[in-house]
Amino acid sequence: MDKKIMFYSTNLMAAPMSFPDALLKGIAPDKGLFMPEKIPAFSHEEIMSFTGMEYAEIAFHVGNKFLGGVITGQELMAITRSAYDYPIPLEHVYGRTYVMRLDQGPTASFKDFAARMMGRLMQHYLKQGNRKLLILTATSGDTGSAIANAFYGLNNIEVAVLFPETEVTDRQRKQMTTLGKNVRIIAMNGKFDDCQALVKKAFADNSLDHLNLSSANSINIGRLIPQIVYYFYAFARLRKTEREKAVFSVPSGNFGDMMGGVLAMKMGLPAKRFIIATNENDEFPKYLQSGRYDSIVPSRNCISSAMNVGHPSNIPRLLSVYGGMMDESGKIFREADMERMRKDLWSVSISDEETRQSIRDAWKEYQLLLEPHGAVGWAGLQAYCREHPDSCSAESLCISLETAHPAKFPEEIEKLLGFDPPLPPSLEGLEDKKESFDHMENDYEIFKQYLIENYR
Repeated sequence: MDKKIMFYSTNLMAAPMSFPDALLKGIAPDKGLFMPEKIPAFSHEEIMSFTGMEYAEIAFHVGNKFLGGVITGQELMAITRSAYDYPIPLEHVYGRTYVMRLDQGPTASFKDFAARMMGRLMQHYLKQGNRKLLILTATSGDTGSAIANAFYGLNNIEVAVLFPETEVTDRQRKQMTTLGKNVRIIAMNGKFDDCQALVKKAFADNSLDHLNLSSANSINIGRLIPQIVYYFYAFARLRKTEREKAVFSVPSGNFGDMMGGVLAMKMGLPAKRFIIATNENDEFPKYLQSGRYDSIVPSRNCISSAMNVGHPSNIPRLLSVYGGMMDESGKIFREADMERMRKDLWSVSISDEETRQSIRDAWKEYQLLLEPHGAVGWAGLQAYCREHPDSCSAESLCISLETAHPAKFPEEIEKLLGFDPPLPPSLEGLEDKKESFDHMENDYEIFKQYLIENYR
């Protein structure tokens, strides 16, 4: 068996850790993010063999590349089969252009894919050591409900979720606040970046070590590895030949999905280009164009609320893949290979009006129902194809990600299209459930005291 992969910190000031330790730690002791010391690769033959495989099987093969030596194949296969028991539609739109609907899981969000596998892996390792963990996470929309549902009722894990009170929809909030048991939800008077800052500060606070804090945001390596899988799955399902390459468009906020795609590309995924589509928080498109990185403070409030991120946490990971180094604050210590990055990635910022027009046009032209986040990805693909028509010919495979179910945004869809999207089973009856959550000001000392009082 190959030597097990160790995981280093992007800040390069902490000792490498094994996958179980990095998973349960969440963020490195030096505030960096964990990355594999070696990105394992699939052979061409292995990638071709994915055709015809079920999603859970491909998830097993991807996971095994990183987790070989720290979990048995039998245990890992049981986890992937348990985590992925719902459909992943690849909706044909026109030519060879598709929308991959990652909205059929228990919370109708792409976050289910990572959260369910990560929760099961965490529980697996915690049981081995008879340990307990407090998951502390910030959400700009769908992460909180996916994490809360994935970890709900697990014996070894408590969950505390912070969200910006005025920047999530009613349905997004109720998916978190109607659970109870081992899940606490905190509404904060601030932005997502404020919530994220409090979480990061708590992780770096040695006086809270007794709480055994860990993260379930996309900063956790356990979230990142499962997000590699759906790119391989979509390609395996849709490819026509052994030599073709796909264009993927990824609506991006905290850039976990984007990083999953970049890692998939480095593992051998036949990808021609990744389109990184942001909303009006355009720090990354500007960086890719100019080489200068400037965070947006405060982040801009857009209708694609889960993407309202002025400094994506996963950017340091991206730079590390391309030879650069950035700390958690956004300061660059070593420049990345921008030429190589621009060859792999193309990025565009989509305004709210463009997002709304994309929803209208997709429905009118193709009966394609999109919500704001998926509409940013779709608009990004259309913008790329206008600029690079040779990459989007009738024979070119193009795949845009739809990351949440349209029914999670009924007000916007009703306003734009004149009807309320039908509810998926996971959202039925939500309005009638009783909510329970706490309110908090944007103050670290208040937040710290809250943690100490509730999780002694």
